Amino acid sequence: MKPYEFDYDLDIAWCPGCGNFQIRNSIVDALRELEIDPCNLVISSGIGQAAKMPQYINTNYFNGLHGRGLSVAVAVKSANPELTVIAEGGDGDMYGEGGNHFIHNIRRNPNIVHIVHNNMVYGLTKGQASPTSQLDFITPVQVNGVRNRPFNPLAVALSLGAGFVARAFSGDPKKTTELIKQAMEFEGYALIDIFHPCVTFNKVNNFQWFKQNTYYLDESYDATNRQLALEKALDLEKYALGVLYRNADTKPFEKQLTVYEHNTTPVVKRTRDLSKVQALLVE
Repeated sequence: MKPYEFDYDLDIAWCPGCGNFQIRNSIVDALRELEIDPCNLVISSGIGQAAKMPQYINTNYFNGLHGRGLSVAVAVKSANPELTVIAEGGDGDMYGEGGNHFIHNIRRNPNIVHIVHNNMVYGLTKGQASPTSQLDFITPVQVNGVRNRPFNPLAVALSLGAGFVARAFSGDPKKTTELIKQAMEFEGYALIDIFHPCVTFNKVNNFQWFKQNTYYLDESYDATNRQLALEKALDLEKYALGVLYRNADTKPFEKQLTVYEHNTTPVVKRTRDLSKVQALLVE
């Protein structure tokens, strides 16, 4: 595998115009610009259109059960802290089926990047409301409109102490790439909620809607102010884009493990050499 070569010839099963294409480009651009070795990268996902992402990037991946991509990512990072690990999926996969893992792994603070494709609808299972669907949004299932208030992932992440919380828009790939790079350089749990259109099942929150209903935080914004970040996350009149909060004064989950304190050599590497297994057991 050539260094930083993440592309290979494969048909991509997303609808033409889907925001997932731009998110893929931004992820790959960020990996290349940071010179991440594909051999030292693992992408973990669950089920859904967004969760197909790892299959379309030439690297190591685990594509598992619905909502379980985040828990697998944490396990991989804990077993081998030297790896770069990304947990990736859609708003239904990560905030719905995987909502419990979302909550408790923020508390653990693993050193992983958590990328969530937020199109406010379930794309794989034909357009029913997702946790982030807006009130009164009509779907083939919610024929009278959505009645549950939308889940606010950024506010939840901030309230639980996440060290890096950001929001992007797939329609601006350059800035999305930059946000992904910042998340990858952060030591600790880093959430990037990425707005993007579902051109097939969500005709309301389309490209134009996201463009009109978002704005970028300016240079004067203080991303170290958690209270201000919560105010921005709770403001639903117009959605803030950029890094809402960054707190580098955190210790990643894997560095708190007793195994890490006594031996920083990854378990996976150590057990590959069978001649050292006996010594490992003695330890």
